[in-house]
Amino acid sequence: MPRPVVVGILKTAALLPLAFVLLWLGGCGFSGGKTTGVKEFFTPTDVSIIQHHIQQYRNSLREFTVRLYAKNPRYEKDPARQRQKIEAIFGPLPIGEQVYAYKPSAEILTAAFQGEAAESDRVYLLSLGLWKSMQEAYDIREGDLFLSGLQVSLERLQRLHHNVSQVNWRLKTYRDKGGKLLFVTNEAGEGGYLNMGYEVIMTQILTRIEDDIIMRGGLPGQYIFKMSTIFIGILI
Repeated sequence: MPRPVVVGILKTAALLPLAFVLLWLGGCGFSGGKTTGVKEFFTPTDVSIIQHHIQQYRNSLREFTVRLYAKNPRYEKDPARQRQKIEAIFGPLPIGEQVYAYKPSAEILTAAFQGEAAESDRVYLLSLGLWKSMQEAYDIREGDLFLSGLQVSLERLQRLHHNVSQVNWRLKTYRDKGGKLLFVTNEAGEGGYLNMGYEVIMTQILTRIEDDIIMRGGLPGQYIFKMSTIFIGILI
């Protein structure tokens, strides 16, 4: 057999394994008719779950905030201003509020339920405190990508779970001087209809946090809250 032909056969044989690998990766990365790319194929499962949870937190808390404003218009009567504040919490748009915008989540949540606060809009404070709690626990920063689920601190997740559980308890417990709940949530509406949307949202959020705690090798806590119970700093 002529030497050029032999060389050609050897080169083809050497490239076959690489071709099979590329075809296999292409089948995995582009299955289902959607282009996902090799980068997504190599993303660990736990990271994908955490990223999904973070997106769900944002969506759930945004809906939670919209519902709270609808039930508690006394804290912000202007619908346009409500929308502006929601965008300021979950997006980059500023609203001029500087007292709480850069405080840690525990301080913001405390202010949302205290007797007097520099910011009179308790809905804004509560939602800002909850979303900032997520940012602190998961180290959410603009443009960041998780390389490993181990980058999420188990201790921070446990503190987050404690604080969100306490928010859920305070929503049903804390009242103003007149004896009315600070936040109107699940009271019966017309015809005795009871809107349980808040309970569903809070349960979903807590369940996702618990799943991430378990995935990190921990166990969610069981708590007994009192009026003297404080919010824990997540970043300590």
